[in-house]
Amino acid sequence: MQPELILTAADHAFFAEHGYVVIPNAVPPENLEAVIRLIFEFLEMDRSDPQTWYRAPHSPGGMVEVYQHQTLWDNRQHPRVHQIFAEILGTPHLWVSMDRANMKPPQHPDHPEFDHAGFIHWDVDTSVLPLPFAVQGVLYLADTDINQGGFQCVPGMHRRLEEWVPTQPADRDPRRPDLTGLEVKAIPGRAGDLLIWHRGLPHGNGRNLSERPRLAQYILMHPAPPPGPERDTQREHRVRMWRDRLPPSGKAFPGDPRGIEQREYRTAELTLLGRRLLGLDAWE
Repeated sequence: MQPELILTAADHAFFAEHGYVVIPNAVPPENLEAVIRLIFEFLEMDRSDPQTWYRAPHSPGGMVEVYQHQTLWDNRQHPRVHQIFAEILGTPHLWVSMDRANMKPPQHPDHPEFDHAGFIHWDVDTSVLPLPFAVQGVLYLADTDINQGGFQCVPGMHRRLEEWVPTQPADRDPRRPDLTGLEVKAIPGRAGDLLIWHRGLPHGNGRNLSERPRLAQYILMHPAPPPGPERDTQREHRVRMWRDRLPPSGKAFPGDPRGIEQREYRTAELTLLGRRLLGLDAWE
């Protein structure tokens, strides 16, 4: 029996027009709270004491270098999260990213190094067009106001990207747009909202001018690759990341120099859905 659809026709139309869509109640409140507790524990901070929020090991932009904890996997392998991505991507046969969390503290005059101005970028090289269809996502762990340093984007830019690129200088940065003439919009959200956006949408996080930290978990899904040697190689790498509690490869994911995940955390337990989303079990 097929589950009842989560996305409405209006949701699909909004996504096509604006390049993003927000779906509420993606995971239960207890899942959100569990990740928030993890973030502050991992960062060795007191959630109730703002004076502890301004120190390493998280970056000024708020990236928290934790990837494989059980609480993060509980959200990745939640059936509703999977179904939302499946409806957007048109297939349930997906693999999930093993991305991190975010805790972006408010600006503070005593900690200018954490007054992160925000940014707008692409996670893909826009010099190679057209872009194959793919999406990215972020789960709002707590209510996030418009001025709280959360997700921001240039709505609708994904639709006019191929027209816009030829108007730009030949030496432009294909991952950072010149925002002249473009409108950046902050997207507030409620705890439990899952925001999914088109990979062609310029996006980033903003400046936190509130009194509360921005708290989020990044979750991305994409169609599982077809059977073959390339998939086998990817699968082996992904399984090792999960089993040994490692970050993804590359400079964008430096990992935690303290090694807390490897030293203190256990390998996350996976459901049948989670095993398939990892690639440990095949969908076929």
